[in-house]
Parts: sequence; structure tokens; C-alpha cells
Amino acid sequence: DPELTRNSDRITIRDFLAGERTNDCLAVVRKRYPEVAHAYDWLSEFAPAQLTGTGACVFAETADRGSAEDLLRRLPSGMDGYVVRGVNRSPLLDGPR
Repeated sequence: DPELTRNSDRITIRDFLAGERTNDCLAVVRKRYPEVAHAYDWLSEFAPAQLTGTGACVFAETADRGSAEDLLRRLPSGMDGYVVRGVNRSPLLDGPR
């Protein structure tokens, strides 16, 4: 897609962990999928919204589970959502059980 950013500047892991990150797909996804733009805008009213990869999901980190559950209760009709706990290490790295 010619609208996608090419050759993005590199960032360090330190900067990434400090929150300095962008999603080069965000502008294109927002333009092509108004429902994603709507969800992103709604969530941005409460927390810094982010887009997974190429736009399958919109998410935000919250200070605690209670805050996340409060957001979930406010979710507009027609949107689906759930609360999850982040992990520092993917369980996939541990292999099958």
C-alpha cells in the first residue's frame, strides 16, 4: 500500500519500554476502517489507545484491574471487549504442556 510508512526510524528497546512507540499502520487502518477509528477514538478519551499490529484490536493499559473493568462497563453498544492481565514473557516460549 503506497500510504504505508516506509523505512521507519529505528528506536532502542529503552525508548520502546519508555513508551516511545508508533504504529505505522494506524493512519491507514483508521482511514480504511471507520469502525476501528471509532473504537480508537472512544478508548482515547480514557487512556492512551494503541492498535495491535495491523489493526485487529484496539487496546489500552490501565493503572489497575478496577480501572480496566470500569472501562469495560462503559463500552458502547456494538463494541466487544475484555480485560486481560499483561505478561512479561509469552507462555508460548515454554512450549506445549
